[in-house]
Amino acid sequence: MNTPSSRALTVVLVRWLCAIVLLMAATGAFAQSAARSSFDHVKTGFALSGAHTSVACESCHVRGVFKGTPRDCASCHVSGARLAGANIVMPMRHIATTQACDSCHNSQSFVGAKFSHASVAPGSCATCHNGMTTSGKPATHIPTQASCDTCHRTSAWLPATKFDHASVAPGTCASCHNGSRATGKPANHIATAASCDSCHTTARFTGARVDHGTFTAATNCASCHNGSQASGKPTSHVPTTANCATCHSTTRWTGAKVDHSTFTAATNCASCHNGTQASGKPTTHVATTANCVNCHSTTRWTGAKVDHSTFTAATNCASCHNGAQASGKPTSHVPTTANCVTCHTTTRWTGARVDHSTFTAATNCTTCHNGAQASGKPTMHVPTTANCVTCHTTTRWTGARVDHSTFNLATNCASCHNGSLASGKPTVHVPTTANCVTCHTTTRWTGARVDHSTFNVATNCASCHNGSLASGKPTMHVPTTANCVTCHTTTRWTGARVDHSTFNVATNCSSCHNGSLATGKPATHILTTANCAACHSTTRWTGARVDHTTFTAATNCTTCHNGSQATGKPATHIPVTANCISCHGTNSFSVGARMDHNVVITATCKSCHSGAYVSQGNTGALAKPVNHIPELQLLNGAAMDCKSCHNGTSSWTSVAMNHNSSLGGGAGWCKACHATGTAYLGNMEKKALNHDSRNTLATDCSSSGCHRPLGNKGSTYRNWN
Repeated sequence: MNTPSSRALTVVLVRWLCAIVLLMAATGAFAQSAARSSFDHVKTGFALSGAHTSVACESCHVRGVFKGTPRDCASCHVSGARLAGANIVMPMRHIATTQACDSCHNSQSFVGAKFSHASVAPGSCATCHNGMTTSGKPATHIPTQASCDTCHRTSAWLPATKFDHASVAPGTCASCHNGSRATGKPANHIATAASCDSCHTTARFTGARVDHGTFTAATNCASCHNGSQASGKPTSHVPTTANCATCHSTTRWTGAKVDHSTFTAATNCASCHNGTQASGKPTTHVATTANCVNCHSTTRWTGAKVDHSTFTAATNCASCHNGAQASGKPTSHVPTTANCVTCHTTTRWTGARVDHSTFTAATNCTTCHNGAQASGKPTMHVPTTANCVTCHTTTRWTGARVDHSTFNLATNCASCHNGSLASGKPTVHVPTTANCVTCHTTTRWTGARVDHSTFNVATNCASCHNGSLASGKPTMHVPTTANCVTCHTTTRWTGARVDHSTFNVATNCSSCHNGSLATGKPATHILTTANCAACHSTTRWTGARVDHTTFTAATNCTTCHNGSQATGKPATHIPVTANCISCHGTNSFSVGARMDHNVVITATCKSCHSGAYVSQGNTGALAKPVNHIPELQLLNGAAMDCKSCHNGTSSWTSVAMNHNSSLGGGAGWCKACHATGTAYLGNMEKKALNHDSRNTLATDCSSSGCHRPLGNKGSTYRNWN
């Protein structure tokens, strides 16, 4: 029957059958998913990891058979022998090997497998690297029968190690270095048929040198040095057809020298030295048509000299020395028509001298020395009409002397030395009507001395030394009415000394040393009313010492050592209210003071060992190093202190972590320190990179039944300790 009603009934039945099939499939999948989530596959001896965790069970357990399912990779993943669902198999081009799959691959991905070449025999690389099994030599490779590992490493092809040229026969470089197999000569290489190793080494091409040792002046240098193959003559070179080696050496161009030794006065220097081919005469040169070698040497221009040895007083020097061709007379010259050599020499102008040897007292010096033609008397000259040579010599003005040898105490020095004709007494002179020669000599003023030899303690020094007639006491002098010679000598003020030898502790030093009469205590001095001699000697202040021998632990050191009167604790000092001598000695604050930890055994170590109180050069209060184990919390939530693991107040060493206590044995504590990739102080063993896949479970090392802390029983894996 194929009525409409029968067709409608058929459609309904088909739909119900499809729904039942889908429901059964869904129910089976749900059941399988539920079974998988509750089943521990590790108990079968084959832990599911990587891609195995997502495949259907029946991919390996075909037709519901569980027993006898293979556990090795090759049973499923081999070419032509796959189980249902094992869609990753060894390709036909796989490297021939008998090793197990997991030697190179892992369950995460087959791609990126690394082959271990450690067991590969030397010289057998081409067994696999033949271009078919795996990549081989490229088409551009240097032709060679040597094994790959001769130049390459098993970890990478590039960069290939250097080819050993030691066995290369001389003259055979071009067999490889021909521009096709290996780099050859560049386009700008000197044209040569010589072998590469004639100039280059097998270690490097850079720095090649041509051996010019055998080249001579007869060698045609231009055959190479022609500007194309090698550098040639520059455009500014002296035009010449001579070979380069005539002037240059075979080792360098710089410093080329023309041999001028054969040149003579007859040589026409200007044929080269014309300013074009070689340097010529400068614009300031003396005008002359003479050849250069008349005045210059053939080795240097500098120092050219005209031979003036034949010139005499009759020679007309001005014919050259006229200010145009050569230097002439300066504008300040003494007017004269005499020839230059009358006063000057033919070798130098400087030091020209007029011969005054024939001049006498009768000579009228002012005929020349009138201030116009030659220097005359200065404005401050002693007024006199006497001729210059009366006091001066004919060779120099300086040092003119009046003959005072006939002057004596009766001579009235002030008749000249009155401050007008000649220098007189200065304004600061001791008032006196005595003649100058009483204290001064007739040859010099400097060094005049009053004879103090007859002065004694009874002499009233202040009669002169009162600050008006002569220097007196300075304003900062110790007030005293004693005569100067009590402390000073009659020859000098410097070095006056008060005799302190009779002073003792009972002496009131501050009666003088009060900062007004004499230096007193500085502002930074320790506050004390004791006499200075209690700590200082009567000869010097430096080195005063306080006697600390009687100080005890009961002494309050900070009464002085408070940073104002004496040095106090540095800013980085450990906070403590104890007296200084609890840790320091009474004679030294130097580094090395030791803290008695026996009295702070109940205190928290971190209150001091935080790193904040480490003074310069003192490592006694160090904090935890940066790679210290992270600070843990007690079970009650409080932070652990240093002494939880360290077992001594005198040393940090011998750290002992108690893994059995509530501090380290609880669940979740192991990974706090023993985490993958983490190490503290180098002594925390870490979880290995190839650790069991359960390393992703949210369990601690000691709670998974694998490891145990020190002393626990029942571990199924090795004990960490």
